[in-house]
Amino acid sequence: MLMRSDPFRDLDRFANQVLGTAARPAVMPMDAWREGENFVVEFDLPGINADSLDIDIERNVVTVRAERAPLDPNREMLATERPRGVFSRQLVLGENLDTEKIEASYAEGVLRLHIPVAERAKPRKISVARGNGREAIKDGAPQPEVINA
Repeated sequence: MLMRSDPFRDLDRFANQVLGTAARPAVMPMDAWREGENFVVEFDLPGINADSLDIDIERNVVTVRAERAPLDPNREMLATERPRGVFSRQLVLGENLDTEKIEASYAEGVLRLHIPVAERAKPRKISVARGNGREAIKDGAPQPEVINA
């Protein structure tokens, strides 16, 4: 039986497996949304040991690293489609998020990050003084202070 080989098709298939496509990323696909005063980011990491997860924050960049252990070289594999090795993904967060209070959890192959909105970015009310007074606004103060001039 004669089989035809198209090296360009094979290269394209290999590139899609390694790099993924816009519709289907190869590693660490994620979803992100706002839930009240938090942003939630979920990464799909099936088969990843929780001990191999590493999350670093530098300024407003979050880097997530994970490792899927290599296969046993003595095992005869019939198919190997899941990527192995170390994966990483970076998220650039806006200045309105509080990177000091990020919480992470990992369950059933999903890494979830809860990133709270910074206090300075939350909407707040400013009361208007009547008469000759003008109002001073202090960060973190629950009640505005009125200063009479």
